[in-house]
Amino acid sequence: MTEYGRGRGPEPWHPEDPLYGDQGWTGHQTQQGQAPYGGAPQQEYPQEPQQQYQQQYPQQPYAEYPQQQYPQQQYPEYQQPQQYAEQQPAYAPQQHPQHQQPVYDTEGWDTGQVPYMAAVQADPYVGAEPYAQQPVPGYPGEAPDLYATAEAYPPPRPPGQRHLEPEPVEQEEEEAESGFLAGGRDGDDGDDPAGGGRRGGRSKGGKPKQRSGAACLIATLVIVGVLGGGGYYGYTYIKARFGAPEDYAGEGTGESIDVEIPKGSGLLQMGVILKKAGVVASAQAFADAAAKLPPGKAIQAGVYPLKKKMSAASVVEVMSDPSKLNVVTIAEGKRNAEVYKLIDAKLGKPEGTTNEIARREAKNMGLPAWAANPKAIDPLEGFLYPARYDLSSDTTPESLLKEMVKNATDKYGEMGIEAKAKELGLENPLQVVTVASLVNAEGKNHDDFRKMAEVVYNRLKKTNDVTNQKLEFDSTYNYIKGKSDINFSLKEARAFEHPYNTHNVKGLPPGPIGNPGADALNATLNPDHGGWMFFVSVDGDKTTFTKTYEEHQKLADEFLARQKQKNGG
Repeated sequence: MTEYGRGRGPEPWHPEDPLYGDQGWTGHQTQQGQAPYGGAPQQEYPQEPQQQYQQQYPQQPYAEYPQQQYPQQQYPEYQQPQQYAEQQPAYAPQQHPQHQQPVYDTEGWDTGQVPYMAAVQADPYVGAEPYAQQPVPGYPGEAPDLYATAEAYPPPRPPGQRHLEPEPVEQEEEEAESGFLAGGRDGDDGDDPAGGGRRGGRSKGGKPKQRSGAACLIATLVIVGVLGGGGYYGYTYIKARFGAPEDYAGEGTGESIDVEIPKGSGLLQMGVILKKAGVVASAQAFADAAAKLPPGKAIQAGVYPLKKKMSAASVVEVMSDPSKLNVVTIAEGKRNAEVYKLIDAKLGKPEGTTNEIARREAKNMGLPAWAANPKAIDPLEGFLYPARYDLSSDTTPESLLKEMVKNATDKYGEMGIEAKAKELGLENPLQVVTVASLVNAEGKNHDDFRKMAEVVYNRLKKTNDVTNQKLEFDSTYNYIKGKSDINFSLKEARAFEHPYNTHNVKGLPPGPIGNPGADALNATLNPDHGGWMFFVSVDGDKTTFTKTYEEHQKLADEFLARQKQKNGG
């Protein structure tokens, strides 16, 4: 219960008090126009400035305060609640010597000049300003003044002044600008008491606030950045979509680089690899230039020695020439001595370097256990598998030889030569490789290889009484001599004793005389079975096979006569 001009005593609450019948302060003020007094019209009161009250007493139920009757002067239609009327006999109003009637102003509001507390002899509010802050001395048990601090809520207001005041809204300030672009306004510090608690808008004097210069600068930079970035990406897109691809000019700088093109790579994939290596300016430029190559002149996979910043046309010219590949190609049937020289030349090593490494490190090259033969001239012969080997800056003779041996060992394992050796009447897998090397050296093509393998197996038979198990292959004699000459003295060849000379010894040589390819190996494992015993190359290109010595001798005589005529004899 609030106090308006009351003393400390438990005086009855005057019915004409504007807060009479009020159920207490709930924080939600009664709206103007409501009739909280039993349907009676509410009397209008002048709007007065809000005052702070010094004293607040705890509100008690109405039943604890007996009501005293007062004349109903201003409210004739007002009816006193029954519960208050019934309590009047139990509490008689106290009489004071100086008791006076309460004084009301023209609006019917108690001015606070009449005391209601029995303990006070004189009216302390006489002549006091209505609702003014009155210092009231404390007494034991007095409730704390909840309105004395700065953080307190304002005291209750009369019902006539209890109405919600909506915050002023200025239509002109409803702008669509975001906080980032607006950037605030000069002198705007948020809720300004002097400015009526308004945010932004115009100042109190009506003068518009000016925008911050920094905010305008930021907005300008953002707009310029958006337009500039969009223009750049738009230009890039149009150039990439409709313009010519980026390309260098010339044959490149002096810096050289090895670029490896994997097998199965398409033109655009090749271009990507070259672009990453810094050779071409764009993958598309290379793909476009390579697409102009004539049919049948496709770019092969491999390692190419190129330069930095080459034009796409220059790169295509180099890569379309197989001789420009940075590779070592081992032909089928080639001897190891020739392979060693080729490796030295490709890697820029002194002649004999690879040969020396092969002999010294033969046991560390990864040969299979069945390849060991102390009588072999070169343990690696037959194990430098014919293929193309790409070279790089890290390639060494030793690493290249190991790669070749591994390829040969893997290939022989795939063909199952270990199991096939006994089927063919051979002693070990090494003899299978040896037969294949002889077939590859004497034959010309796949058909020749199968017939040549049949000749070898028939001459190795113990029932052979024509050559007495001698192969009599010229290729073995040339292998010993390091030559490839077909015009030599047969008499000298038969007199020359050497384990590899099949004109002098029976059976196979101790090891292969070259590196057989896949065709020779397959023919060795699957001979013709035509009963062939002899062969002769009449014109040097075509090989003729016979079953009897008489047929062979006739062909041999024709060959010798042709050779004598060719040499001017």
